[in-house]
Amino acid sequence: MKKTFRRLTLAATFMGLALSGAAAQSNLRIGLAEDPDVLDPSLARTYVGRIVFSSICDKLFDIDEKLAIVPQLALGHETSADGKTVLIKLRPGVKFHDGETFDAAAAKYSLERHLNMKGSFRRPELASIESIEVVDPATVKLNLKEPFSPLLAQLTDRAGMMVSPKAAEAAGDKFGLKPVCAGPYKFVERVQQDRIVVEKFADYWNKDQVFIDKITYLPITDSTVRLANLRSGSLDMIERVLATDIKTVRDNPKLKLVTAVELGYQGLTINLSNGPKADTPLAKDARVRQAFELSIDREALNQVVFNGEFVVGNQWINPTNPYYQQAFPVPKRDVAKAKALLKEAGVTGRMSLDLMVPNNPETRQVAEVLQSMVAETGFDLKIRVTEFATSLKQSETGDYQLYLIGWSGRSDPDGNSYIFHVCGQPQNNSGYCDKEVDAWHNEARIKSDPAERKKIYEKITAKYLPEGSIKYLYHRRVLVALSDRVDGYKQMPDGLIRVVGVKLK
Repeated sequence: MKKTFRRLTLAATFMGLALSGAAAQSNLRIGLAEDPDVLDPSLARTYVGRIVFSSICDKLFDIDEKLAIVPQLALGHETSADGKTVLIKLRPGVKFHDGETFDAAAAKYSLERHLNMKGSFRRPELASIESIEVVDPATVKLNLKEPFSPLLAQLTDRAGMMVSPKAAEAAGDKFGLKPVCAGPYKFVERVQQDRIVVEKFADYWNKDQVFIDKITYLPITDSTVRLANLRSGSLDMIERVLATDIKTVRDNPKLKLVTAVELGYQGLTINLSNGPKADTPLAKDARVRQAFELSIDREALNQVVFNGEFVVGNQWINPTNPYYQQAFPVPKRDVAKAKALLKEAGVTGRMSLDLMVPNNPETRQVAEVLQSMVAETGFDLKIRVTEFATSLKQSETGDYQLYLIGWSGRSDPDGNSYIFHVCGQPQNNSGYCDKEVDAWHNEARIKSDPAERKKIYEKITAKYLPEGSIKYLYHRRVLVALSDRVDGYKQMPDGLIRVVGVKLK
């Protein structure tokens, strides 16, 4: 109760500050479900971080409501007939927040930083790039090792974010403490676990469409408290409304709800070979993993936790995606078959498993429902609730056996699978490795025809679903609630909160 009261008081304080200076400066207050990790686009990996980046770091390309790729800092592109050269024309007159000019040299620097920086999570996303050339100040040329069909889709996310070379060189690995990009807002301050503040950039290339002076992001992990702050007027917008609170939002005439089915997924990652905690029958035998999955009723999970508002799934893309493999539908719960598989695998008695769960109400409830379901088969889940950023670090070091975690998703299916499925990739914290799956993924990357690519993904699906390390459970609806003071907001399927064109009444 004290923590809740403190958070409400803190949010109210911000409201008071905003109101006292309302005549001089408008402030959009956004409640986040977690505190982002490092604010460096090369090193970052969290969904909430992407939300903050959408205000401070423009990308070469973006997506629209229909997932079409549209220009942002680029004006357009041209791909050679052999698919191995991509010319990107850049938008003129763009400035970074430190006043430096964005040009082809800066684009080259940013892309090479993503590729070469130690610890970069963007490296595998851009691994097809052999070299980068400055053709002229407004044109950058990407020379590829081989054709790479997901490239432009990768450049609509953090791999396409441009950073100021001058600021990045000066800050080194501390760049994330004060990022300098070319977005509509510039970074002002961050207080860990408390707030991130950005303010309008006067020299933004599209400044005529920026109507709000300041944005304050407030990480509030308790969904009920986030909604209470929105209803009281202490916040203007919140992300990840609980599905069980949808009716409350819709019934409030002062609130609006905007939704879209997410591009990504939510699931269980199984530690197969990352450290000593992987020494379990679940990790060593695919039949045990299949038994675990057959213990789960996804539709019941959806109904109990989310009032049936989400979309059940068993693949890394949702069932409405054109790449979804209809030949591999969501499996039904079958406890008898699950027990038979365990017996076949030589498993006797109850199997105790450590389940690491990020600390928010919905994931905790999902974990509890899963715990109850799989107990009937013989799995004893020990739920370990962990602060979100800490859970990410522990997943990297292998300090888990099962990890309830999702992925916010990318517009191309490669962005939801390659870095998790392929041997040695930076998000493959489970240690899954199969040479055939690697080869198929690489083949899908060089094909441009969607029908050909879908056939390749069918082979990946057939092998990965029964043997792999991720059991996909459901696809969330992006649920963003906002005050009726907020005007002009549109929700994209990638779940980001774009503020250009948004006004406060």
